[in-house]
Amino acid sequence: MSIPQTMQALVKREAGPGIWLEEVPVPEVGTNEVLIRLEKTAICGTDVHIYDWDEWSSQTIKPGLIIGHEFVGRIAELGPGVVGYDVGERVSAEGHVACGVCRNCKRGKQHLCPYTEGIGVNRNGAFAEYVAVPASNLWRIPEAVPSELAAFFDPFGNAAHCALKFDLVGEDVLITGAGPIGIIAAGICRHVGARNVVVSDVNDYRLELAASMGANRTVNVTRESLQDATRELKLEGYDVGLEMSGNGRAFDDMLELMYPAGKIAMLGILSRESQVNWHQVIFKGLELHGIYGRLMYETWYKMTQMLLTGFPLEKVLTHQIPISDYEQGFALMQEGRCGKVVCDWSERA
Repeated sequence: MSIPQTMQALVKREAGPGIWLEEVPVPEVGTNEVLIRLEKTAICGTDVHIYDWDEWSSQTIKPGLIIGHEFVGRIAELGPGVVGYDVGERVSAEGHVACGVCRNCKRGKQHLCPYTEGIGVNRNGAFAEYVAVPASNLWRIPEAVPSELAAFFDPFGNAAHCALKFDLVGEDVLITGAGPIGIIAAGICRHVGARNVVVSDVNDYRLELAASMGANRTVNVTRESLQDATRELKLEGYDVGLEMSGNGRAFDDMLELMYPAGKIAMLGILSRESQVNWHQVIFKGLELHGIYGRLMYETWYKMTQMLLTGFPLEKVLTHQIPISDYEQGFALMQEGRCGKVVCDWSERA
């Protein structure tokens, strides 16, 4: 395979709102790395934060960065020391590059490595024709899995890590937040045997997607209360909570409605100003667990097997666009009128 010297990529050129499509050098592969020729890249909420140049991104991102960490492509080149892979294989990759030598890495908790580098955050990413990643981060994509779905295994993995933290069989589950990850989590809860799956949000479009994935009750909290929906279902409370919103009021509702000894997996990031009702946590004996990233690589295995056994991930994919229309994709994400948006590199801009 002939590899060009330059490529197109979405670059955070300067400090301020916007992303720019530019011609940049193709990355060189180092020892134990592979070069991937991208087929498809999905837009993540993190990419939108970088586009908007909010407080987090202005403190984290260095201008000149190639963004993007949700992707699928084929191996174009093997760096020195890479074994077990062949040029042409279709792969995705874990977006967190762990150090491999710290205490957490050594005890199998690489997702909590304190020295992690994020693809498309701390190192150049995959909104490009080519990306270089460590071979240890690769995940082979089975032929039965379409590339447009493999492109967003990263958020699928966030949802799977969160939803599968606790036993869901026969349980009543409350999900606060119907972003793409919350929508996917609703489907996972139904797929593995939850009894009731209730999802709350303020976005009707995304609540409809959650219902299509298997939520048997959705609640737009601008028009109705979670308390009324819970009584309607004749529930004493929820056994499992999945907090995806990062909204303090939503988390208060969850704490109030949890059944004693319930369990909560927290993926949404509450603001520092949020007040937690610790009386609910303590006197109900609730278990809270913070969720970050994906388990390397047990989560990847589980989500692959769910897809191969009929999990309807395609329902979350609402838009596929050529990379030249990337501005349209970011606009859709900013408006919330979409599920997952996948950009196609087959027709270079």
